[in-house]
Amino acid sequence: MTADLPAAPLQIVLAWHDWLDLFAHYLVISLMSVGGTIATTAEMHRYLVEQHGWLTQTQFNDSIAIAQAAPGPNVLFVALMGWNVGMNAGSYAAAAFGVIVTMVGALLPSSVLMLLAANWGHRNRELRLVRAFKQGMAPLVIAMLVSTGLILGSANGNVATDWPLYTVSAVATLLIWRTRIHLLWLLAAGALLGALGFL
Repeated sequence: MTADLPAAPLQIVLAWHDWLDLFAHYLVISLMSVGGTIATTAEMHRYLVEQHGWLTQTQFNDSIAIAQAAPGPNVLFVALMGWNVGMNAGSYAAAAFGVIVTMVGALLPSSVLMLLAANWGHRNRELRLVRAFKQGMAPLVIAMLVSTGLILGSANGNVATDWPLYTVSAVATLLIWRTRIHLLWLLAAGALLGALGFL
């Protein structure tokens, strides 16, 4: 069995307008993050990996995996993506700047909007419109989370080789939905399948 060699790191050049564009994009993404920032990963992937090529698929997936495994809020993956963009631009200073750009862009608008909306929603919680809005947002949030799962599950972009990932994801989804099996047991089973080389 031969081990795959790690890919050469990306080397990109970012001008000031690229940083400004990154910041503006995260400002917009922030306002789309209904259900949490993790729900916007499909758009981040499109922008960072597919459109600009500032991150590789592996860097994108690793940013999410590391942040989700680490203690703390799940928004940390945004900081790791900013860090990786900066490191690909060639320096620790650019990496630190990337963290600031992405985190401030991702947190500022949604935080202000949520503060204002939560206060208004609490004051008007009995209005039919407010109740309808909350119920109407549920399918949107679920669809955004499903798109995140599809992006993360297509690590190699080849259905012929990725089918075990899709199968495990579908089985885990059904088990979570239909049984009372604790999520940690499913995570342990997935880790064991990965360690044994099935995934």
